Amino acid sequence: MMLKEAAARGATHTVPSEESVHVVEFSPFESCATGSLVAYGGDNYVVVGSCRFQEEDTEIKGIEYKTLQTFQRGIRVDAIAWSPETKVDALTQLLQFCTADADRKLRLLTSDLKENTTWKVIEGHTDYINDLVFEPKNGKQIASVSDDHTCRIWDLDGNQKSSFLLHSPGMSLCWHPEETFKLMVAEKNGVIRFYDLVTLQAILSLDCGQMPLMSADWCLGNTIKVGAVAGNDWLIWDTTRSSYPQEKRPSHLDGARRFRWSKANENLFATTGYPGKRNSQLLVHHLGHPQAIMIGSAPVASGLSWHRTLPLCAIGGDQKVLFWMTEM
Repeated sequence: MMLKEAAARGATHTVPSEESVHVVEFSPFESCATGSLVAYGGDNYVVVGSCRFQEEDTEIKGIEYKTLQTFQRGIRVDAIAWSPETKVDALTQLLQFCTADADRKLRLLTSDLKENTTWKVIEGHTDYINDLVFEPKNGKQIASVSDDHTCRIWDLDGNQKSSFLLHSPGMSLCWHPEETFKLMVAEKNGVIRFYDLVTLQAILSLDCGQMPLMSADWCLGNTIKVGAVAGNDWLIWDTTRSSYPQEKRPSHLDGARRFRWSKANENLFATTGYPGKRNSQLLVHHLGHPQAIMIGSAPVASGLSWHRTLPLCAIGGDQKVLFWMTEM
């Protein structure tokens, strides 16, 4: 099937926000009985909501969005990771996620969505934290990477359990639910390493052959696929074949910022350009097609996250969260 060259289009759905949204993250876990959980944050707040889309339920017109809780912070949030322990249904209300904040600290939130909310501050990084992730099976550990050239693993009490010294700033982290004894760490110098969490040794490395690597992701549906953006290009590896990418294409002329695989389709992925460069572009790509199959455009767009089951991704915009459905 040949897909025609995509034309730029506006968001399929939007949700208003009180401030510009720096980061948006769908929960990758089956954690909400009435739809999908999404968290987004800006300079002062983190908002958690649930959403359902007409593509899931034909009785819904567009999007059905409900804010569950707004957490006043007073500090910019740069990244959000969901815990697999989160459950929001008729019997259980447990919200747990961790943020990486502008003051170089992690903050672990646990809330029952009523009056019991605690923030655990986790300190140790000495420079900006670029990414973080929960151990995906039981959520008892959190890994984070920073401009301080370290990857650190913490327990939920904030104790550092182990750390790796990196060769350059750590930009992205992935902890795959099918490979929980490995951690993927992507560095700004263009190298992606997989660490064995038992021996704490690097067991595989991939090389972009170019810098700066800004973002990388490990495909949920197919563990041999890794993708990244470096410079203006996106790059894809088959980890069984070579440490150099199998495919590479220019994507964003002003520099590419984020790469994320779709969780619903192992051949779909999205990339974004830098926020605030005129209108930042969201590009959705399909591995079987040479050009982007969808182009979205939004002012000051940042963050990027895919829905758990739909070919739909979200980015943060100027006082709104924007959702794009890919027509596949």
